[in-house]
Amino acid sequence: MKDLLFEIGVEELPAGFINPAMVQLAELFAKKAEEGRLAYETLSSFGTPRRLALLVNGCAQSQADIEETVMGPAASVAFNEDGTPTKAGIGFARSKGVGPEKLTIVSTQKGEYVQLVRQVRGAPAAEVLPRMLTEIIAELSFAKSMKWGSQQQSFARPIQWLAALFGDEPIPLSYGGVDSAPFSYGHRFMAPAAIALKGAEHYEEQMESAYVIASFDKRRQAVLDEIHGCLKNGEFGEQAAPFIDENLLATVTNLVEYPVGVSGRFDERFLALPDEVLITSMREHQKYFPIVDGNNRLLPGFIAVNNTRVRNAALTGSGHERVLRARLADALFFYEADQKTALAHRVEDGAGIIFQASLGTMREKVDRIVKLTTMLAEQCAPEHTTDAARTALLAKADLTTEMVGEFPSLQGIMGSAYGVLDGESAEVAAGIKDHYKPLRAGAELPDSVSGALVSIADRIDTLAGCFGIGQVPTGTTDPYGLRRHAFAVLHIIEDRAYRLNLAEVFSKALSLYGDKVDGSAATVDALVAFIKTRFSNDCLSRGHDGGAVEAACAAGFADINDTLLRIRALEAMKADASFAVLAASCKRIRNIIKDHQGDEVDEQLLREPAERALYESLNAVLQAGSEKLERFDYQGFLRDMLVLKEPIDRFFDEVMVMAEDAQVRRNRLNLLSGLARLMNQVGDIGAMS
Repeated sequence: MKDLLFEIGVEELPAGFINPAMVQLAELFAKKAEEGRLAYETLSSFGTPRRLALLVNGCAQSQADIEETVMGPAASVAFNEDGTPTKAGIGFARSKGVGPEKLTIVSTQKGEYVQLVRQVRGAPAAEVLPRMLTEIIAELSFAKSMKWGSQQQSFARPIQWLAALFGDEPIPLSYGGVDSAPFSYGHRFMAPAAIALKGAEHYEEQMESAYVIASFDKRRQAVLDEIHGCLKNGEFGEQAAPFIDENLLATVTNLVEYPVGVSGRFDERFLALPDEVLITSMREHQKYFPIVDGNNRLLPGFIAVNNTRVRNAALTGSGHERVLRARLADALFFYEADQKTALAHRVEDGAGIIFQASLGTMREKVDRIVKLTTMLAEQCAPEHTTDAARTALLAKADLTTEMVGEFPSLQGIMGSAYGVLDGESAEVAAGIKDHYKPLRAGAELPDSVSGALVSIADRIDTLAGCFGIGQVPTGTTDPYGLRRHAFAVLHIIEDRAYRLNLAEVFSKALSLYGDKVDGSAATVDALVAFIKTRFSNDCLSRGHDGGAVEAACAAGFADINDTLLRIRALEAMKADASFAVLAASCKRIRNIIKDHQGDEVDEQLLREPAERALYESLNAVLQAGSEKLERFDYQGFLRDMLVLKEPIDRFFDEVMVMAEDAQVRRNRLNLLSGLARLMNQVGDIGAMS
């Protein structure tokens, strides 16, 4: 067993490329090692702006031996009638490096064929690894790749060096015009000379001696240590602390190989800006970390993380201050300029923003959202109708502001801030900000009622418009994020316990587009089916029973929270042995009546005691269960249904459903149809058997 070290040296990689590439590097090696029968103990990947590396501990020195069975031509083709090999048989054997006497005949479904069973010795790892590692380089995928010079191969950035060592032996390989050598390079500025690699065991140590922290986790901690170290002198007060954004921390970690923190200050007048503006200005353009006091209020300071040692921290800090000052001055100018026009006066400016080429402008979208929000509010939260409609009207107004033009991530946030300055109610201001939530899967849902209603309306409008013009997600293609919108609608409706008929909501949303879209019943059905699929997948991912989900959705899917109640009721009853028997009976009944229409029972035709007893039990459950269904006591209804088990068993034991008398036969089928309709009120319980 030997350790393997593999490093790809590149020009600076974008920060967002590094972690996914590290994951791919490990996954690709694991996959190819399994396919190539090359055993190993552990593997780990590393990444910095200038390198991607893989360390494999305990790698086998050769592939595992295997017994291989190779099928050849038909026996009648490979051998003559007297058993002597033909040219075809001799040729097949020669192609496999053996004589024809090694061939055997086996019987298959297609007849008798020739086969060769042979022992295949594994090749030495030193022979296998060059091809394996070269393939890994070629198969690493990035959001964007490039070619350089006269090379036809591509990579995220031009490859500068390749290093591969198996134990202490170099592995020869080539890619993009670069040949491998047992050398790496340290920090671009502090240790640019070549480093003779000693092997996987010493890799991290050698890199750190050359001012490169190869491990992402170690480098992340070093960044944090530098950030906190900048506040130890108490310049910003004893309670001062860095405001750590995890996404920014990951980005900065992948912008440096050797982090060095530097603090700086900015003019207190910039604290007049909303916190989100200050934080965004520092984060998005400069990758700086804000500083807050013990009450989490922003202080006039920041921390920058450099990728090289700083000789004069004060001078370096002043350089960062100068750059940030210009950014904040622009932000303050935009903020003050935006306030000259109230949000309400910006609504009409949405006519200059295209929502979607076939679906019109943002101004038209706002009109539709207002109407949809009003409808939703009247059904779900009547007391919030006025605020919700006002929120919908102003929700997109900040898209025309200078601040959002400079920082698109502040949409909604700036609308809320400007709404407060304009004297809008707290509910409206909060709703403008909230209506963009959730920003991604698993993210925070809207806090305000108005925000929740407008968020649903906004997403429903987008879903309806896209489906109405045939822009339906296919495979991995979803340019308008419709799957994300669908999950958001589901989660907000569930969180708020709103009772909505999705088919009616989508029908209304499509009608608001007029003749711009196909508003037919088929489009409504497609939209509901799309939401239903997301709902089912979401329920399964959250641990709901698959049979209960299928059964509840099969019985009707329009009201999300009603469907969830039915799923929970079915899950609660599943463990009951009597319910399992009833579910099996339901499945049997469904098979019997699958081609039958009608459920009106003529009592005069109920000739057998067993069928009359079943009819009476059915009516009793219908009468008692209707009240439970009205108050959504689905578990209680299902429990009442358990009394049908004995009458159903007796019916099938004593009654011939397919009687010779056509009227009697039809009447018994009608009885079973009525029974099936009753049993499927909560869910298609037959699907759970």
